[in-house]
Amino acid sequence: MKLAVIEGDGIGREVIPEAVKVLDAFGLDIEKVPLELGYARWEKVGTAMSNKDLETIKGCDAVLFGAVTTVPEPNYKSLLLTIRKELDLYANIRPIKPLPGVVGITGKSDFDLIIVRENTEGLYSGIEGIGPEISWTKRIVTRRGSERIAEYACKLAKQRKNKLTIVHKSNVLKSDHLFLDVCRRTASDHGVEYGDMLVDSMAYSLMIHPEKYDVVVTTNLFGDILSDMCAALVRSLGLVPSANIGEKYAFFEPVHGSAPDIAGKGIANPFAAILCIKMLLEWMGEPHYLIIDEAIADVLQKKIVTPDLKGTARTIDVGNAVAEYVIKNI
Repeated sequence: MKLAVIEGDGIGREVIPEAVKVLDAFGLDIEKVPLELGYARWEKVGTAMSNKDLETIKGCDAVLFGAVTTVPEPNYKSLLLTIRKELDLYANIRPIKPLPGVVGITGKSDFDLIIVRENTEGLYSGIEGIGPEISWTKRIVTRRGSERIAEYACKLAKQRKNKLTIVHKSNVLKSDHLFLDVCRRTASDHGVEYGDMLVDSMAYSLMIHPEKYDVVVTTNLFGDILSDMCAALVRSLGLVPSANIGEKYAFFEPVHGSAPDIAGKGIANPFAAILCIKMLLEWMGEPHYLIIDEAIADVLQKKIVTPDLKGTARTIDVGNAVAEYVIKNI
């Protein structure tokens, strides 16, 4: 297997090496292909990613990505959106599960849900017009896009509690009728118990009763907003991993950004990046991927944590501790 490793910008350069360290602890036959992409690359050569870089990525099976700083150029094309589109990474998967002893804004810890977001269309279609008096973005919802994200969500639901919640805004956005109808039919065909909620009601309910939900499927923008919001349930964006899955490729990245305010200080929390390794290993079919949960629980119990979790450890200390646990217990 070939894995493209892209540290990116800011704290991506600090947390991804720790994640790779944990991956190496498993002793698997994985060829790592390092690539420099992002704002730092743009500053050097005037492009965040070249066509050659993209071809190199396409020559790999999966991507481990850190973080990227937005290039300050009006015509800049998002690096992440470009990769998602080129690799047809149609399913964005974000597990929302608290770490042991770490509580978020609600103080609750009795939830374990996954947000499944359609990742290639909706309001992120890239079809836009910009003008001095009017600007617009075209929202695209297709039957094919809806069917394959519904299929993926149902597959996850069958592996868990066989329960699906479809999130939409069909009372206002008529294009959501197609998405809702397709998701309902797909769930019914698979024998998955389902319900649906309007996105605004769902946002409120997730904050009050996150334990009621298991697998949530929704469109691109709604999924982006809801999953970031749900990071508050587990304490912060710095603790949430994500996967972008396609038919051929997979792309794993921590949800947090490049965090320039703490970049270079060695205090960034690598847990989200390390949890991306867990998702990568699960995608690969590696049977021991759950040992990463054990390792993180052990590190938390020993209080080897960064300042955001009220600890004094450095990024490298956390990575070393998790990797050492894996090596000793694999």
